[in-house]
Amino acid sequence: MKSSFSLSGIAVSQGIAIGRAYVITNTAMETLHYLVLEEEIEAEVGRLEAALTSVREELAILRTALPEDAPAELGALIEVHAMILTDEMFSKEPFNIIRTRRYNAEWALMTQIEEMSAKFDNITDPYLRERKADLEQVAERVIKTLTGVKEEKPVPTGNNDQVDLIVVAYNVSPADMLQFRESFFKGFVSGTGGQNSHAAIIARGTDVPAVFGLSNALQLIRQNDWLVVDADAGIVIVNPTPLILEQYRIKQSVQQKARRRLSRLRKMAATTLDGTTIELLANIEFPEDCHTVIDNNADGVGLFRSEFLFMERSGGINLFPDEEEQFDAYRQAVVLLKGRPVTIRTLDIGADKVLPSSEKAKALNPALGRRAIRYCLTEPDVFLTQLRAILRASAFGPVKLLLPMVAHGSEVDQALGFIEEAKTQLRSQGLPFDESVQVGAMIEVPAAVLALPMFTSRLDFLSIGTNDLIQYALAVDRVNPEVAHLYNPLHPAILAMLRMTVDHAGKAGIPVSICGEMASDHQLTRLLLGLGLRQFSMHPGQLLKVKQEVLLSNLDILTPKVDRILTLSEEKEIAMAVQDLHQEEMSI
Repeated sequence: MKSSFSLSGIAVSQGIAIGRAYVITNTAMETLHYLVLEEEIEAEVGRLEAALTSVREELAILRTALPEDAPAELGALIEVHAMILTDEMFSKEPFNIIRTRRYNAEWALMTQIEEMSAKFDNITDPYLRERKADLEQVAERVIKTLTGVKEEKPVPTGNNDQVDLIVVAYNVSPADMLQFRESFFKGFVSGTGGQNSHAAIIARGTDVPAVFGLSNALQLIRQNDWLVVDADAGIVIVNPTPLILEQYRIKQSVQQKARRRLSRLRKMAATTLDGTTIELLANIEFPEDCHTVIDNNADGVGLFRSEFLFMERSGGINLFPDEEEQFDAYRQAVVLLKGRPVTIRTLDIGADKVLPSSEKAKALNPALGRRAIRYCLTEPDVFLTQLRAILRASAFGPVKLLLPMVAHGSEVDQALGFIEEAKTQLRSQGLPFDESVQVGAMIEVPAAVLALPMFTSRLDFLSIGTNDLIQYALAVDRVNPEVAHLYNPLHPAILAMLRMTVDHAGKAGIPVSICGEMASDHQLTRLLLGLGLRQFSMHPGQLLKVKQEVLLSNLDILTPKVDRILTLSEEKEIAMAVQDLHQEEMSI
């Protein structure tokens, strides 16, 4: 009998998967390196051109054959991979390397990819940093074409019964997910990637258990090994004992029944036991995500992360979509939601992500540099183009404008000035828009919490961005493994800032919502309700779990209990009290 052992990684989705390992080797990246003769250079160039063309055609076929029930993100991400192939740094520089250094096609392509990947390693934003995986996935597809390596679809390995499969790979791509969709896969194990990788987004969107960041998975897991993927705990058990296997089958059965019960909540109003209505909104990255928003019966979109349109347009970080392209994306979202509000956050990039290399060297601390609203205010052409596009989309349904990372009243004043200028330009062209578009700000900098009157006197609403607020308040980069354990949403300072924001917004008479990981965590829902929050924006896939918590909560009971939690000063005490609050049975 094979020995049983477990591996720990990053839980990027939830649930339990049990099945046989289907291991995808990483041989495509282990390319041959040799110099071509002078007279063979153009032939080598032609070989690479043919491979690029073949991959473009392959992705086009995948996109066309996308099943109707495929997650909206999948089609968009396949298009992203197709766009990467058109990026000059990807589609032209390798040819120059072949001609100047006489590298063979595979070596030239990987040399260029390594140079591009190194730039992404210096990006502080966790989502953007993980876009390196997209470059590598596209390169691997081209390398496979050059070398003639073919990936066969997994097949059942049992005798008569269909066997569930767990995909084990160095780096799972969206296109791979599409190909495996029609097979018997039930989970994913990846040697690379994290919470913000495209594969992770799709795993959450399709509710498929996945554990990433298992760097030694390919070395330790063998083809056809039995696996248990515990995506709740972020562990993978290889060749589990019969007792462990039975325990997980029971746990899996309980979870499946719970999911079926959750699906019945879709059409129910999010109302607490004491009769308070809670607004549950969704976060989206692409207009196609609105289908999932509607499927989960969200009240609208609380956060449209517009930077995805910029960062994904061509795989590069300097080519921005023009006004028409942005307008079309925002309009699609507004039209698809049929009257439900769409809150669009203006461009949240900056510093090391867009500045020339000469300036990047000066940005010793990019997270504190020219990002988000700071970037937009110093790039008026980029900002005005986006504002015009957002305003034009407001002619098709309710739209709100959200400004990221504000810390100064002057930033809000300048932004409002740009909005008025954009309106004036649209009026002069006779282009329709909603004259009363509401403008709000993200509260994600501690200074903003301590100076709330500066913003409530100027704006229509607030949205608490918990991810950055925690990072800046605790001085912790949560994607840095050396300090990630210090990133704690239940730190007493964080809870105090949430209460301050809610209380002041209430006194000012303007609505405040919460987005980020805290809003998506159903174990924190009761805490947030007790703090006074009535609007939540989260990943659509988490909405029903949060709704269930809302339906089982009584604010008359919650509020005094949360008030007592706020008096605690130790993180462990707070964590235990919040856990008790989450598990407590409540009644009217």
